[in-house]
Amino acid sequence: MSDIIQLLPDSVANQIAAGEVIQRPASVIKELVENAVDAGATAINVLVVDAGRTSIQVIDNGTGMSETDARLAFERHATSKIRKADDLFALHTMGFRGEALASIAAVAQVELKTRLEGRDIGTHLSISGSRVVGQEPVACPVGCNFMVENLFFNVPARRKFLKTNATELNNIVAAYERIVLVYPAISFTLHSNGAEMMNLRAGSLRQRITDVFGRRISQDLLPVEVDTALCRIRGYVGKPESARKKGVHEYFFVNGRYMKHPYFHKAVMNAFDRLVPVGMQVPYFIYIEVDPANIDVNIHPTKTEIKFENEQAVWQIITAAVKDSIGRFCEVPTIDFDTEGCPDIPVFDPGNGAAQPSVDFNPAYNPFKTDHQARPKMPGSWEEMYSGVKADVPSEPDSLFGDEEMAEEPADAAGAPAGEAPAADDKSPVHYQYKGRYIMTAVKSGLMIIDQHRADLRIRYERYLAQFGGRAAGTQRVLFPEVVQFAPSDAVVLDKVMPELEAIGFELTALGQNSYAVNGVPAGFDGIDCVALLRTMVADALECSSGSVDELNKSLAMSMARAAAIPEGQVLDNMAMESLVNELFACSNVNYTPDGKAIICILPQREIEQLLG
Repeated sequence: MSDIIQLLPDSVANQIAAGEVIQRPASVIKELVENAVDAGATAINVLVVDAGRTSIQVIDNGTGMSETDARLAFERHATSKIRKADDLFALHTMGFRGEALASIAAVAQVELKTRLEGRDIGTHLSISGSRVVGQEPVACPVGCNFMVENLFFNVPARRKFLKTNATELNNIVAAYERIVLVYPAISFTLHSNGAEMMNLRAGSLRQRITDVFGRRISQDLLPVEVDTALCRIRGYVGKPESARKKGVHEYFFVNGRYMKHPYFHKAVMNAFDRLVPVGMQVPYFIYIEVDPANIDVNIHPTKTEIKFENEQAVWQIITAAVKDSIGRFCEVPTIDFDTEGCPDIPVFDPGNGAAQPSVDFNPAYNPFKTDHQARPKMPGSWEEMYSGVKADVPSEPDSLFGDEEMAEEPADAAGAPAGEAPAADDKSPVHYQYKGRYIMTAVKSGLMIIDQHRADLRIRYERYLAQFGGRAAGTQRVLFPEVVQFAPSDAVVLDKVMPELEAIGFELTALGQNSYAVNGVPAGFDGIDCVALLRTMVADALECSSGSVDELNKSLAMSMARAAAIPEGQVLDNMAMESLVNELFACSNVNYTPDGKAIICILPQREIEQLLG
């Protein structure tokens, strides 16, 4: 039997390695920018065309490379950071990624122009699919200039699975944000199709956060800093009043590397216990510095997950640091003891007697006297309060919930029978509200109970969804336009959903630097915080896994319906309840909200009879 084990060619091995490292254009940018940071660059510029599908260019002013180093950098497992195995556990830079350039070159066409400081001539290297096409001297600035074109040109299956340009650009911006937040002393720019998306000057960490996410967030940040023998923690957390349900910026960085860590996230939120409502999130930017020997950064291919040796101890330090920050910097209402102009409150004196209060009553009042004309009326009695008012009381006790003949259809305790609508009774009030939350009405099979908030949510969801399709919604101009500012990654999503927002009635004007003026809102949205609504809609659109227009419209319609639906506890008159019930039964689904919560339940007549014995 012949041998079946074979060594793979370098080109195939590089493509397999690229599958782990280079997942999308954002991965290329991440690797090249991190290399530029490690090369000591003070200015890094990134330019993408068609969200990186056509080209990605990364220019830095770092140390650059010699002719030999430029050639070796594209070999597998070539690195300037590792000399022995122990070095893997003592890295203070962006870590061992020796196969990055080899992986990029395996699935793209790459050109590198680089020059060392002190040399007059640099090197121009061209590689296509791991094969060196050419190398020649060139005049270029100090540093490196990488041009990556036609990503996945030789792996059509990988290129086919790339998302839309808007989605891939959003991934690029998100990856870029995670890097620029770590290095505020480095200037960064980002251009997409020739348009500037970021222009970040060197400065402090707080300034960098403000430049990325807008001036408004700076008002909500509290500094966090603690230094222990185990680790050092610094950064910022939001004030309790900055908490939101969605679209909150939450970042952990460990030794300069972005990290996802649900356990440490709970440590931060634990510090806000009883300070923010359940389900709300607070922004934070937490930077952790720890001995590299106490962490493992290689447990995940993208290195966004890190394992700590003493996770529980770090958890306690994070919670204590955030609590200390909240206690020291949050504004606490003070008690004002200034009594000038206040009424004089007498001090109790046991020597002064107190006068006995007098009681005013009518000694001639007789509650058992049947002659109403002879009995005197007490001031404020029910006779005076209800004099001239005729109560609308049904003449027959059985008519309280209606007794009309309904279609004979099976009832389901979990929902409304198909076609079963509330019974109408001209002789009484048709609907009844319970605790400002539920609408009760009679049906053939028993007592129908409707959650008014969920019913209105379903009604508005279907209404907005129809408006998205018909694009015939009205716009209500605002007298004083508000300004809303988004992070660069959120601004990409906003541009994607802008046609849908305009179709539903929003009118936004771009002001530059990811800021927009809200000049008009959908008709009927009076009293709603349109800025918060827009942020929520963008956050929901960002979470939309599918890039289809239908899924996007459903997400936006749900966001608007949640904001405008009748809140729990709002008292409704009978006319409003009647309108709500009629609109609900005109919907395509009367039993459940778009997110699957029950709207209607029916208490069967037989169970009512059993309860009453």
